[in-house]
Amino acid sequence: MTNRQWVLDAYPDGPATEETWRLEEAPMPEPGPRQVLVRIRWLSLDPYMRGRISPAANYTAGVKPGEAMHGGGVGEVIESRHPDWKPGDLIEAMTLGWREHAVLTPDLPGADRANRVDPGLAPPQAMLSWLGMPGLTAWIGLTEMGRPRPGDTVLVSAASGAVGQLVCQIAAAMGARVVAIAGSPEKLAHCRALGCAAGIDHRATTDMAAAIAEACPNGVDVFFDNTGGPIHDAAIANLATHARVVICGRIAVIDKAPEADIGLRASARLIVTRASIHGLVVFDWWHRREEAMAKLAALHREGRLQFREDVLEGFERVPEAYVRMMAGRNLGKQLVRLRDGSL
Repeated sequence: MTNRQWVLDAYPDGPATEETWRLEEAPMPEPGPRQVLVRIRWLSLDPYMRGRISPAANYTAGVKPGEAMHGGGVGEVIESRHPDWKPGDLIEAMTLGWREHAVLTPDLPGADRANRVDPGLAPPQAMLSWLGMPGLTAWIGLTEMGRPRPGDTVLVSAASGAVGQLVCQIAAAMGARVVAIAGSPEKLAHCRALGCAAGIDHRATTDMAAAIAEACPNGVDVFFDNTGGPIHDAAIANLATHARVVICGRIAVIDKAPEADIGLRASARLIVTRASIHGLVVFDWWHRREEAMAKLAALHREGRLQFREDVLEGFERVPEAYVRMMAGRNLGKQLVRLRDGSL
């Protein structure tokens, strides 16, 4: 038996395309002691992956040309040499990669650890969205860094995305007034259904700073930044006194060279507002994962947490799903369901 996998063909110069990866066959992996062989059912596509296919230094090791692409997913154990796992168990991990089968060592620490999936709690793919990494990102970013108080204005960019739609709902549950920034009327309608008080279509706006000022007349108390770029600059220009900025993503400028990622010089504005800016890498907070998941599960049970998915079918479409997500053509969490079955 062979195992299909998507490998990095070459580092992209600018935006990645579907040709950035090539489909290869490799020998079927075999589990060693305290390992399991997993048939992957769902794969997650996330903006952080762009940093993994760059030769530049990042907060974690990247993918070299010729290596299988990194990524998280959900699968089914089909062979086990671990006493706590048996065939048929469902498993989630950030380390499965763009493969049809993978070997996992469930006992690894931190973000490399595999997690058991309870299909009675939620659909298994929820472990890749609101019950997984995006959920932890949104929860930590708001509760530890943004800290909205009742009545605060929380501005969220990429508000209909995997993290953004959770930020909107958690902030609303905390009593904040939420303003969404998204890229289409359909996306903004989804955000309003999640409890956002106002929305800005960044693709239809010629003066983003003015649009934010109109939607946030008392200034922005918390800015959850999932995009960077011009939206970031416009939000910084509208910060309220003692505002908190959470920088989570930079998808708007991620294909630019570091020296080209420049914008508003914000030092004067930060002095005037006494604002604070926090960078967020969710893997620093993996020790809080179980706590955050319990809080999110409680919100879901109360009917205060909804989630939208954008699903493509078939392993062959994984690069297409990545390009679609990076171009903002998805609505909700971008997933691929592998063709050989669903959970």
